[in-house]
Formats: sequence, C-alpha cells, structure tokens
Amino acid sequence: MCGIAGFIWPGAATPPPADERRALLSAMTGAMAHRGPDGEGLLIDGPAALGHRRLSIIDLAAGSQPMEDPDGRAVITFNGEIYNYRELRARYATRGFRFRTNSDTEVILAAWLLDGPEGLDALEGMFAFALWDRASRTLFAARDRFGKKPLCYTIQNGVFAFASELTALATLPFLRLETPVSALMRFVAYEYVPTPETIYKDVFKLRPGHYLLWRDGQLTTAPYWEMPLPGPEPRESEEELCEKLRLLLAQAVKRRLVADVPLGVFLSGGLDSSTVAALTAGMVSRIKTFSIGFTEASYDESRYARLVASRFATDHHERILSADACGSMLPEIVARFDEPMADPSIVPTYLLSQVTRENVTVALGGDGPDELFYGYEYFPAFRLAAGYDRLPPFVRRRLIEPLAKMLPHSAGYINPRFVADTFLAGATAPQWLRVQTWLSAFTAEAQAGLWRSPTPGMLAPQQLFAPTRDLFESYAADDPLARVGYVFARQYMLDYILVKVDRCSMMHSLEARAPFLDRDLAEFVCRLPAHYKLRGTKRKYLLKKAVADLLPKGILGRGKRGFLIPTADWLRKQLRPQVDHLLGERHLAEQGLFNPKEITRLVAEHATGAADHRKKLWTLLVLQLWLAKHKPTIIP
Repeated sequence: MCGIAGFIWPGAATPPPADERRALLSAMTGAMAHRGPDGEGLLIDGPAALGHRRLSIIDLAAGSQPMEDPDGRAVITFNGEIYNYRELRARYATRGFRFRTNSDTEVILAAWLLDGPEGLDALEGMFAFALWDRASRTLFAARDRFGKKPLCYTIQNGVFAFASELTALATLPFLRLETPVSALMRFVAYEYVPTPETIYKDVFKLRPGHYLLWRDGQLTTAPYWEMPLPGPEPRESEEELCEKLRLLLAQAVKRRLVADVPLGVFLSGGLDSSTVAALTAGMVSRIKTFSIGFTEASYDESRYARLVASRFATDHHERILSADACGSMLPEIVARFDEPMADPSIVPTYLLSQVTRENVTVALGGDGPDELFYGYEYFPAFRLAAGYDRLPPFVRRRLIEPLAKMLPHSAGYINPRFVADTFLAGATAPQWLRVQTWLSAFTAEAQAGLWRSPTPGMLAPQQLFAPTRDLFESYAADDPLARVGYVFARQYMLDYILVKVDRCSMMHSLEARAPFLDRDLAEFVCRLPAHYKLRGTKRKYLLKKAVADLLPKGILGRGKRGFLIPTADWLRKQLRPQVDHLLGERHLAEQGLFNPKEITRLVAEHATGAADHRKKLWTLLVLQLWLAKHKPTIIP
C-alpha cells in the first residue's frame, strides 16, 4: 500500500529545470508520507515526473518504485496489491518478459507491454497506478474494479497532474484549487462528494473499473470492467450455490493472505467480519483480531467480537472507548481527510486502524456484502415503499402520517420518530431517488433555506442528485432492486465506505484488504437473481445460509448494525463548544455561506429534543471543521 503522485508537462511548453520539478514532486509525495513511511522514490524523465511513497508489503528488498521494466521502455508508480501476481508472473515469463524482482508491481509493467490496456483484465487486486511509456510518450493510469484505491487528477495550464490524495495536488503552486458552492451543496446532500467530482473545480476522481490515457495533450478515459447484470435462475440447487459461494469466499480470503509482513483481521462481531475471521482462522495459525467497543451500551458490539474470537481462538485485541475520548479526536481526523466526509464511523475506524497497526501491517476486513448481498435495511424498505405508495392518499395522510408523528424521539442508536419520518419522506419519491432520500443529510427541499446564495438549478432534485439518477438509469437490470444495489456499490460503498477505510487505515500506514470484493466472488453474486440476496425481509440470504455452520448462532441471527457513534448526544454535550462556535450566528455571518437563522433553528430544535437533526448538524459540523483547516477558495 502506497501513495502515488506525478505530473506530465505539456509537449509544447518548456518545463521548469529538473531540480525544480523534483522539488515539486517531493512536496507532493511528502504530503502523503503517512501512506508510505518505508521509502520515497522520485523520477524526472523528460516531460514526466513520477513519485512514490512506499509501505513495504511484498518483496521488501527489491520492490522500490518508480520501477522500470528490464528494457527501460516503461516506468510505473503503483499503489495497492495484485493478489494473483504469481500466476501472472509465470504466464508473462512464458511470453518472454524478463522479471528482475519478486514484486507484484512488475507484473503490471508486463501486462502493459505485452497486452496494452487489455492487460487490465488479468489483474486481480486493489490498485491505482500511473505508468509512463517512454517509447510512445503516453501516460497510462488505471483504478481497480471497485475503487478500493484512490486516484484523482486534473488538467490545468496544459499540465496533467495526478495523485492518491487531493492534499498532494494542493502542494502544486501552479494549480487552482477552487471550491464551487455547488460542490458544497452536493456534499451536504450526500455527506461526501460523489465520483467523478471532487470538492474542487476541474479536479476529478477516476471512476472505478476505468483507465485513462494521456498522450500529446489529449485525455481519454474508458471502462475495462463493469458489474455484471443479474442473470436467469441458476441451474444449480440452492445447496450447490451455497457450496460454490463458500469455495469462492475461501479463495478470496486465501488470495489476500499473501504478504511478507504480519497480518490480522478487523472483527466487529457482525456477520461479514466474523466470516472473514473464521475463514482466515482455518488457514493461519492463531490469527490476530482487532475490535473497538463503546461505553455507551446501545452502540457497543464488543461482546459479539469476543464471542467470535473465543470460538476461533484468535489473539484478540480490543479497545473500549467513551464518547468523550472519541469526540476529542474528531477535529484532528476531519482535518486530515483530503475531502470532507460526514460518516460518523470515521472516528472508530481511525482508532481501530491505530490499534491494529500497533500489531500488524495488513488487516482483512468485511466490506462489500452489504452492497452485494443487499444487507442494508434500505433494500426491504425499498420494496415496502412500493406498497406504501399504492395506498390511497387519505390513508397515508390521515392515518399513517399522524401515527408516525406520535412516535417518540430517542438519542440512542435507533430513533423511532426519525426512522418513520425518513421512511415516509422517501416512500413516495421516484425509484431512482427513493433510497438516496433516506440516506441524505439534506434533501433539495431541506437545502432551500440553508444557503445565502445557492447555485442556480442545484435545488432541483434532478440536478442535486444527478449522479444517483445517472447510475440508476445506466444499469440495464430489469429489477429496480438490482439497480439500487448497483448505486450502492458504485456510489455509497465507493465514496463513503471505501474512502473511509482507505483514509483511516492509511493515516496509520496500515493496509486494509476486502475479500468480499474479490472479482470472482463479486461477479458470482452480481449474477444471482435478487431473491438469493433478499428473501422476504431476510437480507444476505444466501450468504447466511452458506456460512451457517461456520459461525456461532449468536452472530448469524443478529440484525445489521452500523459502526456508529452517539452523535445525537455528542452534538448536545461533548461537541457543544464546537457546535456553538462553527455553527454559531457570528461565525456563519462572517463566513457568508449559510443562512444563520436556518442553522440556529436546527441547533435549537436538536438541543431541546424537539427534533432529531443529528445527520444535518453532524454534516454541517464536519464541513465547517474541514473548511477551517483547508481554507479553500470558495467560488459561486
């Protein structure tokens, strides 16, 4: 796991002297030193500059980068792991490629030189890389199928620049990094900035499963992989499908155990991480497992993690945290993110990564099944909403909605009134917008009074949530539920879950691997009809059946719990000084972005318990903390 960065000077322009470009490149890689504390590599080659920060995982002695092929035609800077590199190494060796190292990096060079962009199809792993082909004067870059590893880029003044993180691009003095109000509006709607956009104008994230070519000042991007559509009913019996799934899971875990450094498993005690721990325990003697718990009972899952650790006799490490301890770290963590992200679980994920890195360098996690196997509560709710929308309007308005308003508020993990209000808000929305309405911190309607000068047109749902509509409509599945799953994988998982894990783990120089996002496994699951994932109201149906004999009963029957923290109480108590300052009328008036009266209303209603605005206020607080640290230039 590493950090990559670089730039290509336009062919028609004379680049600065090599030592100046080297200093610029060093500043870029220095901004990402946390991603690779084991070494730095810089290369100035004609118009190209490639930089690398290394976290040594495979071939510790000879895997330094940027790395050249034996003939010196191409050079690469690479972030990630290629899990099938040994098989590929043997394949490319028979075709005449001369390997000089045992590094997985070198197989990417072979794939490009022998097969061009089509060579990406052979790579199984998580990756983002940039490769400079000296012969054709072409930059070739790509991102893995699900976007586990980040890659952002921009073209300004004819210069093409790229990096693993926006913080590296921010070191280049010739780049303009301006934040339009529309990007802020998008952020408070999604709680992140959806790909391919970033928080900065004219700076983009490469889409997952895509590559780009930069040649003679021209940029081309294209997909090389897409999630398969659901297929017809399988010929195999359900038991045979379970057996196949179990084999694919074991294969995915085994692939991710390749490392020349110590590794362990993130263990929350939920179905997904427990499955990874159980399969790993069958392949590695006395694995190390790591979990975070909370003193607040309704948020604490540590007893389930201990149950799994005991079942498989793991070397278990846990840390129990209080709200006060976590809250005090929020400003530091938010400030270190290259883009604002309002997922409250960044705090425990950051601390989990810290605990894990004290013992190992690589950790396997359970990300992916909630999206691929329809594990979120939003999936059955989507179907329930279809029935609700067919009810006569008078039944909804005169019976159900008044009953919902009688439910109590709660500051605990589940707030019944908030859940009911949120469901009703999305139940009558168009199919493409329904789930995003449930997920959103601020819908278009809720943003109407939020901004002093909103971007024209952005308050229309079709514009504010255009990224979701485009994804929903682009996936040609007949079943709307499959389209919802696609949006979750290509948006929520990509920009919320995977970014959180990548940034928090990399802040501690820890490599996180996701077995459930193995290509063979994911393609098998994607092709299954929906009823193998959601059976009635039972989520992850086939997965649960496939691992039923593997896990303790107390784990298999548990409901889905997010890795959340007590934000409602934090905003009222522990984080109140920051709320009072950053969301206070004086600061808001000086800042000139928001309508102070609207935010004051939200703060007051939440503080008194009149309403639950935890998502809204948390999102606004995170944004203000990020703006205070990064101080971007705001433009209309």
